[in-house]
Amino acid sequence: MTEQPTTQSASDDQPKPKQHNAVRSLRPRTVAGLVVTALAAAVVAGAVATLPSLPGIATAEAPGTTSDRFYLLPDLAKDSFTAGDIEAAREYAQELLAIAPGFRDNWNYGNAIHDANMVLGRIALRERRVDDAKGHLLAAGNSPGSPQMDTFGPNMSLAKDLLERGERLVVLEYFGLCRRFWEMHNGRLDRWSQLVVIGLVPDFGANLVY
Repeated sequence: MTEQPTTQSASDDQPKPKQHNAVRSLRPRTVAGLVVTALAAAVVAGAVATLPSLPGIATAEAPGTTSDRFYLLPDLAKDSFTAGDIEAAREYAQELLAIAPGFRDNWNYGNAIHDANMVLGRIALRERRVDDAKGHLLAAGNSPGSPQMDTFGPNMSLAKDLLERGERLVVLEYFGLCRRFWEMHNGRLDRWSQLVVIGLVPDFGANLVY
């Protein structure tokens, strides 16, 4: 059977992404509660150090938690954007790009580069800065990849946003960049590219969630 192009093609069968241990809630009280819990544990251990706080939240964190923050920031940026807290999303994404160079050898580095640029690009589109959004999409595609993206692929939210504004060429270029790390796309990039070429927006399925 041949795929029938529609404005949203049938969802591709994809494995479910692995669950990770990032805090999903953005409620300040929830985050503050987690901070208090972590502080209590650190005090018992006798080792508490002050590190830069999350935006709007004064915290004291145990030594070594800078890496925990690095793992947490991608989800905080994405979830803040989804929740409509654009300024928080901007701050988290910018901070993530600022600290990412210190984690070049970390397995999460590729996720950080991709997700920070993806969020900043979506913010740029909201602010009608289309060229900036396109630049962020290509910067996201230049991520070196990660265990998750190599297997399940990257988040396609910014690509979808740009397609809905008629920006097909930059999305096709982005797909080409993604091929360098997404070895297990199982033909999805090919099918999506075919739909984009004829002016349609693919159904990216779970790749709008990762």
